[in-house]
Amino acid sequence: MDLKEIKELIALMRKNDLSVFKMESEGFKITLKKGNDFQPVVHHAAPAAASVAAPAAAPAAVAPAPVVSDKLKDIASPMVGTFYGSPSPDAQPFVKIGQDVDENSVVCIIEAMKVMNEIKADARGTIAEIVAENGKPVQFGQALFRIVPK
Repeated sequence: MDLKEIKELIALMRKNDLSVFKMESEGFKITLKKGNDFQPVVHHAAPAAASVAAPAAAPAAVAPAPVVSDKLKDIASPMVGTFYGSPSPDAQPFVKIGQDVDENSVVCIIEAMKVMNEIKADARGTIAEIVAENGKPVQFGQALFRIVPK
């Protein structure tokens, strides 16, 4: 491809109001981007996502905890990792709401550094709430479940 052909591609981009053009041909690859049209989209999208996500997340995290903490006991994560409520994606969950558990009942798995760690209930009771989301990260000390102690 010579300079004349590249100039023709640029003219076609302008004519058709394209901000990105990619072309591949036998051992040849070219990508053309129009700088002014491409950057503002990125700058406008990022602040909108951040401002919408922050207010929505803060009230959701703060509101439920104080209401139920007086009556229920948390089963907290002993480590940082990824929460899984069942032994495999197609298997039944370890526990369900309303199920009785004791100190030796496995309630979930937390994956940390590619190691699957079985988490036990550490107390007798009935599962009242599953707080953690399957496949989502959890922090040390974060509530995974809430139980009604027995």
